[in-house]
Amino acid sequence: MEEGDSLVRRWEDLDTDLLLKILQFFDLFELSAGVAHVCSTWRLACCDQLLWKTLDLSVLKSNFIKIPLVPYVYVDSESDKTLTRLLKICLNLSRGNILTLIFHYNLYVCNDQLTYTAERCPRLKRLVMPAWNRIQKTGICRAIRIWEDLESLTMPSIANPPFVMEEIARSCKNFAELKIMGPCDMLFASALVSFLPNLKVLSVRCTVLSKTVLVTILDGLKKLEVLNISHCVITEDPPPAPKKILAKLDESVLEKVSRLHKFLTCMSDSCIMCQRTRNDEGLMRWYKYEEDIWKMDEVRSLAI
Repeated sequence: MEEGDSLVRRWEDLDTDLLLKILQFFDLFELSAGVAHVCSTWRLACCDQLLWKTLDLSVLKSNFIKIPLVPYVYVDSESDKTLTRLLKICLNLSRGNILTLIFHYNLYVCNDQLTYTAERCPRLKRLVMPAWNRIQKTGICRAIRIWEDLESLTMPSIANPPFVMEEIARSCKNFAELKIMGPCDMLFASALVSFLPNLKVLSVRCTVLSKTVLVTILDGLKKLEVLNISHCVITEDPPPAPKKILAKLDESVLEKVSRLHKFLTCMSDSCIMCQRTRNDEGLMRWYKYEEDIWKMDEVRSLAI
């Protein structure tokens, strides 16, 4: 180096540990679309497992319209292509290290996308996927079989829950937490009791819940430690009986919940979320409210 020349350091020579600390401030779009393509050193850093414990796609929504027939939504091809492209890049960079996977409640994943994702993050422990319109029985069962380490699931209310619960019971021996975004009827409660008797945490919030279903859950899930029914409309009898809304839980129910480590409920007329549940008749229209309010949960481990 000639006298007077300045020392020039290249970005690719940046200390790896320092580079990783910087990369943690980038979102997945910046990592996948830009940073990973700067040079081979940066790409290698972008594959570090520290960056890929969680793949959060909760900012990505499908461009869709509602239709009257199954699957009740139509997603345009460009929206599907965007999701597929992003999944391929992220899952390639993650190298199978993703432990938590989060989808937006308006991100409608199809069977092929779900299977592709499951095969490339087999160590998954937590899945947040509130929309299953385009996923078939074969698709979700295949994914669950791959996710043997799955411990926590956030899912929508579905018409035929037994096959899902049975597959979880068969494949996921450490499964402990479930959040249902939507009504929990007697069919759902019965499936939980039959196939997941060791469930420890259950959240069923902002929906209609009959006293009969609540009692079924409390009596059947003997190892349940945490139950969240915050902002639910509690009815005396399940449909199709006339709906009689309870103002408070009676002593027989309170006695049953007393064994739990934590019981979370809110049935207040002054609570905004309780008011919204009643106004939406127990089927929350999340699009009407704050952007990320669907991510909330009184159970900390289930919140996003």
